[in-house]
Amino acid sequence: MSESITIFCKNNHTYTEVPIGSSLLEIYEAVGAPLAFKPMNAQVNNRTEALAYRCWMSKDVEFFDYTRQSGLRTYVRSLCHIFSKAVHDILPTATLNLEHPISKGYYCVIHNGKCMTQETIDKIRQRMQEIIDADLPFEHRYIRTPDAAEMFRQQKMPDKARLVETAGLPYTPYYELEGYANFFYGCLTPSTGYIHLFDLVPYFDGILLRVPQKTNPTELEPVIRQDKMFAAYKEHLTLQRTVEMDNVGDLNLAIAKGASREVIMVSEAVQEKQIARIAHEIAEGYAEGVRIVLISGPSSSGKTTFTKRLGIQLITNLIHPVSISLDDYFLNRVDTPKDEYGEYDFESLYALDLPYFNSDLQKLLRGEEIDLPTFNFETGTRIYKGQKLRLRENSVLTIEGIHALNPELTAFIDEKYKYRVYVSALTSISLDNHNWIPTTDNRLLRRIIRDYRFRGYSAKDTISRWPSVRRGEDKWIFPYQENADAMFNSAMLYELGALRKFAEPILLEVRESDCENAEAHRLLRFLRYFNYIPEEDLPGTSLLREFLGGGSFKY
Repeated sequence: MSESITIFCKNNHTYTEVPIGSSLLEIYEAVGAPLAFKPMNAQVNNRTEALAYRCWMSKDVEFFDYTRQSGLRTYVRSLCHIFSKAVHDILPTATLNLEHPISKGYYCVIHNGKCMTQETIDKIRQRMQEIIDADLPFEHRYIRTPDAAEMFRQQKMPDKARLVETAGLPYTPYYELEGYANFFYGCLTPSTGYIHLFDLVPYFDGILLRVPQKTNPTELEPVIRQDKMFAAYKEHLTLQRTVEMDNVGDLNLAIAKGASREVIMVSEAVQEKQIARIAHEIAEGYAEGVRIVLISGPSSSGKTTFTKRLGIQLITNLIHPVSISLDDYFLNRVDTPKDEYGEYDFESLYALDLPYFNSDLQKLLRGEEIDLPTFNFETGTRIYKGQKLRLRENSVLTIEGIHALNPELTAFIDEKYKYRVYVSALTSISLDNHNWIPTTDNRLLRRIIRDYRFRGYSAKDTISRWPSVRRGEDKWIFPYQENADAMFNSAMLYELGALRKFAEPILLEVRESDCENAEAHRLLRFLRYFNYIPEEDLPGTSLLREFLGGGSFKY
């Protein structure tokens, strides 16, 4: 039997012989430590593994530092374990909720029956730094799920017990830090010393956990106020507590008890109430001159269905809605600008045919009729289906697309004529108190399903494009979100349970040899924690129908 194996390092394209059973951390040194910053994890044959993972056979390996999304996730998870341990040490009877990303950090609430003082925050920060300076190991454990559930209950973590019990997995992984056990979805760094930078600051009624900048890990992200988005999150969190469904374990129990239809009805009713409220505000603004409703949001946030449902509510307010989708004003694919990587930059404002759009917009506002274009995503070309459009005397024009809130799009229109809506899937339900669900994962799963079913793209195609989509959102969408007059949260409590059965077979088509397999495998592991919700329980007007099909609206 050979005493060495061959590692192909994708970072520097080298082959290196290492002793059999070497850890990824040992392999990193052997291949020449190829990263600018300390590694956080690695992909082994296109699956993400912790640096403690040992290789017993020859492998392809690629290491990731904080500047890559996978490495950032590992850093933040490890930081959260340190944070929860420090809170446990300083406030042994308190409950910590790591709720959601906001303002370039992570919003957290500590429930201990008292107001959180600066002195207490300082003590927690100091304890975190002590843990980091001690460079303590994160000990990975793997035990039978009934034993894990009992352990979490003894540690006063019933949310984690409910999650692992309802997920249906026979064994549960967890990490132990100086005797303190916690479950985190995904791998951690080898030890606490890998966490080099963080901060805690007061934020509304809680704490903001600050993290380094992705592009420059030596500096913290600036705190950017996002008051409107924070209010949208809080509204949904209040709903969850009203129906006693804070975490996925609660949702799974409701499904098991046959209450999934009630959860669906409540979620859909809340969205309809929000849409009705926005329509009422537009109707009030109509008397003051509002004639254009601009609807923006990131990819797969449900802008199209929101626009259709808003149109119905506008009619009940005696306003005639006329809709335009900016997607239909894309340049032909061959004319699309390219980004710095040489790829088509579909997220750019200049991927739109702006002169053509502005010409049509001016014609509509003059009361003229236009030939409405349609963009064929399969051929990448603009086509015409004979659809005409004209504004009536009591009409409001709704313009939907990722760039709708960009001031440059409608620069020649006076502000008093505009009402702005920002739509996003602000996922508020969490796996458990310490594992939030990234809104980007929610949207990516929606897009994978939609692209596969209606646009002819595989999961591999969608996953490979996703980094470019995310860069475009950071540049073209997120800077304008707080300018909205209203925010609509398109995420629903139940939706990942409904998406699971559609997403799984599509993700399984990604081959193990594809570099996109790491993301596909991560999403498949993530979806295992959700119990299935039958598609037939979803109403025809549900926003999810935009991605699943079978709905009442024509897309």
